[in-house]
Amino acid sequence: MASSPRTGRSSIATTALTIGVLTLVAVAAVLLVSGGDPLGMTQRVVDSLYPPEAVTSQGAQIRELYTIVFLLAVVVFFVVEGLIVWTAIRYRRKPGQDELPPQTHGNAIAEVVWTVVPLIIVLVMFFVSWQTLNSIERVSATPDVKVRAIAGQFQWTFEYLPADWEPAEEGQPAPPAPLYTEFVPVRADETSDDPSVAGGLNLPAGRSVKLYLDSPDVIHAFYVPQFLFKRDVVPGRTNIFEFDIDERFIGDTFRGQCAELCGAGHRVMLFTVHAMAPDTFDTWLQDKIASAPPPAPSGEPGASGEPGASAPPSSGTVVPIAALNVAFDQSALSVPADTPFQIAFDNQDPNIPHNVEIKDGGGATVFNGEIFPGVAQRTYDVPALPAGAYTFLCTVHPNMTGTLTAD
Repeated sequence: MASSPRTGRSSIATTALTIGVLTLVAVAAVLLVSGGDPLGMTQRVVDSLYPPEAVTSQGAQIRELYTIVFLLAVVVFFVVEGLIVWTAIRYRRKPGQDELPPQTHGNAIAEVVWTVVPLIIVLVMFFVSWQTLNSIERVSATPDVKVRAIAGQFQWTFEYLPADWEPAEEGQPAPPAPLYTEFVPVRADETSDDPSVAGGLNLPAGRSVKLYLDSPDVIHAFYVPQFLFKRDVVPGRTNIFEFDIDERFIGDTFRGQCAELCGAGHRVMLFTVHAMAPDTFDTWLQDKIASAPPPAPSGEPGASGEPGASAPPSSGTVVPIAALNVAFDQSALSVPADTPFQIAFDNQDPNIPHNVEIKDGGGATVFNGEIFPGVAQRTYDVPALPAGAYTFLCTVHPNMTGTLTAD
């Protein structure tokens, strides 16, 4: 005997029972995954949908814009999905319905709604985005701090600038020299929270910072995730933006990187940003300015830490070495033991900083020459070394290395 078809009421009951069972299974799964802390898991899920906490006032504005766009997207999602579910239930095929229902062709109200509502949403998003972008793009004529970030293959250089520094324009005199230059060593596996360690961009919290971005080679990008902001570093053009770190983050350290694929060494273009108290920053910068070696006169080779070329040592030993394409032209050097000598260093890499550092067998530095960008030359006066094998390298690019033998 054939069974009678299910009624619409029994079909609804079966659907409701199925939804209830699936809900219970989902709740059990959430409890299992969250370890009995569903509220904590919910908070983590919500946090994962948002960018990290902004540490600058400009980043806070970007986060507010993200929140507005995100909430609009959530509303649109639930309205559209709700209409889909409602339509599927309301107009499902019921038992005994073997013919198509009446078809509707054209509905002026529906067409007006699905045209006007998206237009309103787009206009609202355009207005709030325009306001936010204009606000974060605003720069002042007299910021508290000026810093120039130079991105080169494959390291960062940060120059702390005097208050009257501006990029050079054609036909105008060159800008004044930086107050202090920080060369970021290429050490992808090392980070430090200590602002005294090389490799960091030290900035005062609560002060406006104007950042100038330059590149001597290819396109790079300056990106600190907690800034919620990325800006390209383009050759031949100085890009500028301004920000201020909230004082709540004094003492914190943030990771920065190049966010534009710039070549084989892209992964090592890392740096850290240290948020310092204003008075601590002032003291740090003054100490760095006081301890920085004076630059050698333009066009003349100079000894490490001293302007001008010095006379050859009594032994007359001058060891030539050059850097090109981020590599030394020699992998082995030989010098007399227990006798001072000179290294004539020729940096042939345009706008890329190099130097010569010498370490003994235990890894201790016995000589550290001045770091300077090319194309330029320096003559280093090296004190007498006991007989033995040493390692010479570039402080900025530790992969540039070789062996120095004193005998």
